[in-house]
Amino acid sequence: MQGQLEGIKDMSSDKDIEEMEKIALNLYDQLKNHEVPRVEIPTRTKTNIEFDESSRVWKYGDRTSERSAKSIRGAYRLLKLLYTIDFFKHQLEEERSSTLRELYYISENWDKAQFREQQESDKLIEDLEIITDLKREDFHIRPEEDGATIVGPLEIKEKTRRGTREIHCQEDVGEGGYQIPNNPDDVEFLDHGADFVIAIETGGMRDRLVENGFDEEHNAIIVHLKGQPARSTRRIIKRLESELDLPVGVFTDADPWSYRIFSSVTYGSIKSAHLSEYIATPDAKYIGVCPSDIVEYDLPTDELSDQDIKALESELSDPRFEDEFWQNEIELQLDIGKKSEQQSLAKYGLDYVTETYLPEKLSEKEII
Repeated sequence: MQGQLEGIKDMSSDKDIEEMEKIALNLYDQLKNHEVPRVEIPTRTKTNIEFDESSRVWKYGDRTSERSAKSIRGAYRLLKLLYTIDFFKHQLEEERSSTLRELYYISENWDKAQFREQQESDKLIEDLEIITDLKREDFHIRPEEDGATIVGPLEIKEKTRRGTREIHCQEDVGEGGYQIPNNPDDVEFLDHGADFVIAIETGGMRDRLVENGFDEEHNAIIVHLKGQPARSTRRIIKRLESELDLPVGVFTDADPWSYRIFSSVTYGSIKSAHLSEYIATPDAKYIGVCPSDIVEYDLPTDELSDQDIKALESELSDPRFEDEFWQNEIELQLDIGKKSEQQSLAKYGLDYVTETYLPEKLSEKEII
């Protein structure tokens, strides 16, 4: 391990590399002083997130967890951390990039430092982000292709390998829309004719809105979240709201996992609370299907599973769902024991969601 540390001491003066170098040098100094190597990071649980009044997003509190070489398992975790820092160092120097999945496989060549599964390497990268106050994009690491898209009256300029290109997200794309890049900060907003942004959980509902011309009739930018949204998707929504001054509505199913999708867009997720100011949109409003809609519209439903019930009960104590609206809706859902999908609105016809339901919801939330 000491040889690994000494090699890392030769890092370049690049700012991002220097931030990682601090971690390695700190561990090196601890070893020199005959101390047990350790690093501390904020505890990533819902009991350690606090609402920041200035940014109106949830951030980590003061509780910390220790990564220590007091145990064999802990020592291996620190070794993997150092190998990862060294890999990122060379990647930045060579101006190359890699995916989260590739990093997991690359570790197969690391002596005694292979990751057991990708979830382990993903969490380690999150640790690095928190400790360094950088983003994984700064390490030139990206997820696999996400596929989330935008359709609507928005003109952009994006960087490509062959230079830049200009795209109109209504006229120059197919029905699927413009695919959001891994680093949405490479996208420049040129012009738009939009009145609001609507972020939609499912591809089927996105297709319904596009087929019905909802984006054209209502001057809406439609963002497909593709389930739990990637950071790049949340970042582009944040930029559309803050830079173009567009209100945002989030349209999801009526189940606990969909509520968490809304929460991740609006307040940030627990595991990425260190990036909340960068990717969260605190003014976004929930326009999705609610338990009260299930009752009011007599929507087709499925029974809540045991997992659903546990998730709802957990949300009742989650500080992100502490306001009266969410408490009442979650309690109602537990009482009726039902969940429902966006597509259940088709009970009233294929045009009902675009002609009636969404306009009413958008008006109720003062988005239109």
